[in-house]
Amino acid sequence: MAVLVTGGAGYIGSHMVYALVDAGEDVVVLDDLSTGSRKNVARAATTVIGDVGDQSLVFRLLTKHRVDAVIHFAGKVVVPESVADPLGYYLANTVKSRALIATTIAASVKCFVFSSTAAVYGMPPVNPVPEDALTLPCSPYGSSKLMTEWMLRDAAHAHPLAYVALRYFNVAGADPQGRTGQSTPNATHLVKVACEAALGKRLALDVYGTDYPTPDGTCVRDYIHVSDLVAAHLDALRHLRAGGDSLTLNCGYGRGFSVMDVIETVRRVSGQNFAVRFAPRRPGDPPEIIAEASRIRATLGWQPKLADLDLIVAHALAWEKKLNGARTVAA
Repeated sequence: MAVLVTGGAGYIGSHMVYALVDAGEDVVVLDDLSTGSRKNVARAATTVIGDVGDQSLVFRLLTKHRVDAVIHFAGKVVVPESVADPLGYYLANTVKSRALIATTIAASVKCFVFSSTAAVYGMPPVNPVPEDALTLPCSPYGSSKLMTEWMLRDAAHAHPLAYVALRYFNVAGADPQGRTGQSTPNATHLVKVACEAALGKRLALDVYGTDYPTPDGTCVRDYIHVSDLVAAHLDALRHLRAGGDSLTLNCGYGRGFSVMDVIETVRRVSGQNFAVRFAPRRPGDPPEIIAEASRIRATLGWQPKLADLDLIVAHALAWEKKLNGARTVAA
């Protein structure tokens, strides 16, 4: 049996592939390489360049490799971009996910792990936010992911399919062994952008909004190490293979850091006092969002091991140095 990982050449997907290979799994990666890098895929995996919406291709992969589980990362993930290009996001994240789910069912694959997002909550009135909070996304990105959750829910009622939808909070860091990390050009993830600024790859870091109702006026987020996140996917896979019920779970640590907290952490860990520019708020950014994360621990037995912002930053910096030839500049 094998696991199909869509988007397996991307940031989170490539970490997932290494974790599966490390666990002794046979892995098939499907990625169109629009944002991912083949260099980041574990050599032991079978890599196919193609579109997750290509149902003929997906069906051939599922049957040829005797796939028993799909882990679905492929899609678009930038909130402001989704506001500017909503139809592109509904195509990538909803229409193509519908095609993948249909093909998974047609191939009699019964286990599906879905990469969802805390953006489905929109601007929650209460933090930490639990899984049963109202889902009122304020961006097409969040809406496109929520619609896929709905499709999985309804498909699982009608067919022999079970799923775990993991609602990610803010993913950061890199593989502790330095095998892969965030490599997307022009990435918008705060920790990566701050690390780029610390290493002289950016003239300054832009902070979007300083007038939010938070302690220092900047947005507060729950940052989770990418390796802890993929460990949650392994736990979800074990749950489904053991015949477990479908679940929708938050994946975060349950504590928040502001944008300025992250900047100061990167400055301290890197030893570089890079420039910061303040800019207006961006559309679709909630002031604060933190996970109520007790359910995933109770249901999947998930035990994060890297829940420390300094460690997250240190791993992200190490990866950025590897990408950039360890070039640094004076403060």
